[in-house]
Amino acid sequence: MPVPTSPSPHTGSRPGGRSARIRAAVHRAVRELVADEGGEVLTVPAIAARAGVHATTVYRRWGSVADLLADVAASRFSGDLVVPDTGSLRGDLERYASDLAKDLGDPDTLALVRATIGTGGGQGAAACSGERSQTLDAVLERDRARGHQPPTLERATDALLAPLYYRAVFTGAPLTPEWTRSLVSDLLPD
Repeated sequence: MPVPTSPSPHTGSRPGGRSARIRAAVHRAVRELVADEGGEVLTVPAIAARAGVHATTVYRRWGSVADLLADVAASRFSGDLVVPDTGSLRGDLERYASDLAKDLGDPDTLALVRATIGTGGGQGAAACSGERSQTLDAVLERDRARGHQPPTLERATDALLAPLYYRAVFTGAPLTPEWTRSLVSDLLPD
């Protein structure tokens, strides 16, 4: 009869272990290169050199710069927007739009968004906006729970997320508080 053995301490991933350190170093290298270079020299060898790891490590874990950027963006944007609760849909949406505008107004964040969308296409766009869309959906769902009929997520996305991202990423025009409030007013006319 075989003697049961305890599992090897080296099976599975270890939080805070080597894998976590490599991921943190590579993510930091990507953010630094994007901020320093505007994404122009964003290659796996450049990222690996900045992170202090071998390029094959980056290729093995992420496969491509697009996949790596999507992972960095998803990590960066995960949980960074709090679901506002002002007591009214208008107030919640104004706070949501204002918080998103402030985040997109940060030069390092904007550089990451531009690089991720530019390199990763649809995957990159999803990584940059997925969490924001979920937060918006939570705001709308809360209003439904209050017994109201808020706009659909698609309508709110077209009225808020789309213009905020378009203006920040493609035009560079300022995301002023007045402008973000006007987006909400257009979505929720009195």
